Amino acid sequence: MSATTAVEMPEIGVTGLTPKEVVQRIESGQSNAVKTSTSRSVQDIVRANVFTLFNGIIFAAMVLVLITGSWRDAVFGFVIIINTGIGIVTELRAKRTLDKLSILVASEFLVHRDGRDVEVPHNEIVLDDLLWIRAGEQVPADGQIIQTWGLELDESMLTGESRTVRHKVGEQVYSGATAVSGMALVKVNAVGSHSYAATLTAQAKVYKKTVSDLNKGINTILKFMTFLVVPLCILLILSQIHTVGGWGTALSTGEWRQAVVSAVAGVVGMIPEGLVLLTSLNFAVAAMRLARHNTLVQELESVETLARVDALNLDKTGTITDGGIAFNRLVMLDSANSAAEQAATQALYDCCNEEQPNGTGQAVLAGLKAQGYGAGAVESRVPFSSARKWSAVRKSGETWYMGAPEVIISALEGDYSSVLQQVNEYANDGNRVLLVARSTAPLSPRSGLRGAVEGANVSDGPQLDVQAEPVALVLCSEKIREDAERTLAWFREQGVRCRVISGDNPVTVGAIARRVKLTGDHEPVAMDARELPEDVNELARVLENVDVLGRVLPDQKKAIVQALHTQNHVVAMTGDGVNDALAIKEADLGIAMGNAAPATKAVAQVVLVDSKFSHLPDVVARGRQVMANMERVASLFLVKTVYSALISLGVVLTQIPYPYLPRHITYIGALTIGMPAFILALAPNTRRYIPGFLKRVVTFALPGGIATALSVLLAAWVLPPVMGWNVTGDAADLSALRATSAIILFAMGVFVLARVARPLNGWRGVLVAVFAAAGVIGAFVPFVANFFALILPTGATMVATLIALAGSALIFALCLWLAPLVRGLTGKLSRRH
Repeated sequence: MSATTAVEMPEIGVTGLTPKEVVQRIESGQSNAVKTSTSRSVQDIVRANVFTLFNGIIFAAMVLVLITGSWRDAVFGFVIIINTGIGIVTELRAKRTLDKLSILVASEFLVHRDGRDVEVPHNEIVLDDLLWIRAGEQVPADGQIIQTWGLELDESMLTGESRTVRHKVGEQVYSGATAVSGMALVKVNAVGSHSYAATLTAQAKVYKKTVSDLNKGINTILKFMTFLVVPLCILLILSQIHTVGGWGTALSTGEWRQAVVSAVAGVVGMIPEGLVLLTSLNFAVAAMRLARHNTLVQELESVETLARVDALNLDKTGTITDGGIAFNRLVMLDSANSAAEQAATQALYDCCNEEQPNGTGQAVLAGLKAQGYGAGAVESRVPFSSARKWSAVRKSGETWYMGAPEVIISALEGDYSSVLQQVNEYANDGNRVLLVARSTAPLSPRSGLRGAVEGANVSDGPQLDVQAEPVALVLCSEKIREDAERTLAWFREQGVRCRVISGDNPVTVGAIARRVKLTGDHEPVAMDARELPEDVNELARVLENVDVLGRVLPDQKKAIVQALHTQNHVVAMTGDGVNDALAIKEADLGIAMGNAAPATKAVAQVVLVDSKFSHLPDVVARGRQVMANMERVASLFLVKTVYSALISLGVVLTQIPYPYLPRHITYIGALTIGMPAFILALAPNTRRYIPGFLKRVVTFALPGGIATALSVLLAAWVLPPVMGWNVTGDAADLSALRATSAIILFAMGVFVLARVARPLNGWRGVLVAVFAAAGVIGAFVPFVANFFALILPTGATMVATLIALAGSALIFALCLWLAPLVRGLTGKLSRRH
């Protein structure tokens, strides 16, 4: 609901819409409401977790086993249902957390209704509303300017051009543009889906699947398994029917049931069912954990990007400094009397006394008000612009300029190197320095509203008088965040290159960078962005040796990100101002402060709601944890896929009964893969992610998978003739073989888990020991042993099992020893070709 605002706005001669007219427009669908979401809908979450290809295969396999009447062997299906339920609940919790948090960063806009100014949410703006557009705000709906107080818009989101545009009365403004300076009253003439904002907001806020190395790798694994599972399942059923004497015998004796159960054992093992679930769970849990630290992740998949960041571009104001500025003093350049100093001070006050002064202007006004100064008579003005970097007022036959010293002096005739030297000396001490200059020439020819009215418009391209003379320097200082130095030290230790990119004087920014030890014990290299080359490749080369950039324009921030991309850097960009929006959108990971302009928050993937820079290490560490742990977990799941596929292939080729039951793989998989994987996926891990996820996972999984498959197949081939078992005709002998195979499979699963969990010192070693012990203890519990068909070997069978286990350990060690040799050999062959 709208609420009366305490902000004082200029008096206007119109009343705006009445409450009744507002209600009528909302009821007729003429409001600015658009469907936006920071996360997927409930329906999408349920659909994504339930209706998957692999859930379909598992469900079909479970139905097949249930038809045979062996419901205990169908328990794997219920595990999938439970896991899917966990996935849905976790994502719904994440959605609820993110949606609540997104309300905290939602922006409100000022409208004039029924003679009063009220703040309303974006969605409650209606057609024909009188809307105030103020500096720093993104235009929420299309409209026509009724009155303007020097409004300048950054329309780069619409046109791609970073040049600010000064608009006049009667001109159209489009949603998606951002007010850089000044203010205007606009009559809304297009809302909701009819306005440009609808498209921009929908693109910025909608949940979308980001194409990522992790997702691509997992999808490749799943795609391969899709083509493998179906034909192998058919071949397994045929081979198992053959082992019981063919179709006739199988149907007449009911042995077809055992054949189907055996075939399903192979299919279930091949499907890495928990891998996709664990990936989405990991993203959701990471988002929830970050939310508890007031960090809003607007795209869950961007958590992965966090892990790969190796270049972090920091906006100084609001990131390293807290945005607070204090006016220190005015320094006259020449020995002047008190009257001259008072005139310069009054002119400084009037230059800053705009409708919507920026942070520096507000600090100067606050400082001078404390000294007793107030608003003076102003004939006309040029409001401050971030692109122009100066403002001006005309009063008492003189024109006063205030702005960036380098910019003003570069436009003046004459040698003012001594003034620049003073500026640099003050800036080296960490001061923010402005220059006050005076001229007798009038301001640029006016256009738009005319007359001696404060805030009257001047031309679209106001120019400095080249004959103006520097009068005084204005010294301000910024407050550095207490956590800035500690946070930057963390990034240095983690191998992330930090650069400070600012629109301020490079010397000033360099001094602040030095105070927070941006480059540790080394002196940070600062550079004026006006000296940067335009060629992207040349710019990339220059950036390698630069730590601090000052006087950076919005389009240059974007170019800097693009240049870093040419060197294959994964770039994160922080910011809070509208001039950061383009670069944040261009970066791999855009991070906006909670107090950022609406346009900046709209395009960022991550919003630091409480604007604390110290949250960034936790943000990056959380992303690294997800990626590094998912690599471990994927390796664990893929080992099972590899050995299940190879065992199934061996069974088909040699026409032997399947060496274990579905319930065996359910028991073993839960203890050596499922539950440990969940714990490992949520463990701390700050290793920076390096591209090549799929290659590393496959390289890791093949030796363990091959060793496990060989161990089980050799036992299935060798033990029956040695022990005198008739596995095709005697159910007791087949059960003995399957019990032995299950033990071998469990032992190999523990070996693989130990390898994945390394290093085994501390809790990781305890994890492996606990699950290994749980598997052994379970076999001694009557209910568990009966349910999962776990048989403890005795007598000669125990001796054979122990020998088989020793052989399995030898095979495992041999495969691990051969793996790097084979990789080296294949690498040499590929390089030759």
